[in-house]
Amino acid sequence: MSQANPLPQGALKQWWLKWRFHLNILLILIPLGFMPKYFADASLFRGDSGLGANLIQGIQVDRWRLDLAELRDEAPRADGPAGHFKAFNAALCATCTEGVKAIYLRVGKPRSLRAAGTIFFGAPYRMGTNLPIPPRTRPDADLWITLEGWDGKMYQASVPLAKASPATAAWLAKQGGKK
Repeated sequence: MSQANPLPQGALKQWWLKWRFHLNILLILIPLGFMPKYFADASLFRGDSGLGANLIQGIQVDRWRLDLAELRDEAPRADGPAGHFKAFNAALCATCTEGVKAIYLRVGKPRSLRAAGTIFFGAPYRMGTNLPIPPRTRPDADLWITLEGWDGKMYQASVPLAKASPATAAWLAKQGGKK
């Protein structure tokens, strides 16, 4: 008759058998630490927590009023060879949607409608765009908002970049600006 002798167990197997439950609990708890940021970002994108950081309310562009905010209060993000981009949100007032065909945003005054900048997309009460920020822009530059009406006319207003996005102005000052 042969006896069944158990094989000797290695130290790693003994450690795994002892700690596997605790490691599985740790794998559940680590993602829970990231949940507050996830929920904050989700409420921002849904619009529950407003348009974003540094909200500028009541920008008057001819007969329309516009609210403008940067999505996050941080420096522009690099997007490969395309350069650095900053996300902005805008909202027209509740009674101002009539007659607006498109809204554009640009650093520096546009020469024409062909160079009006990036177009806002989305519903009139929560639009978004990613604005390219050239690294050699001066920190005291202006953001120009261009509204194109259904009548074919251009209406413009400007906001100081330092007021709309202090983090971008600080980043530009660190870059050195135009020489």
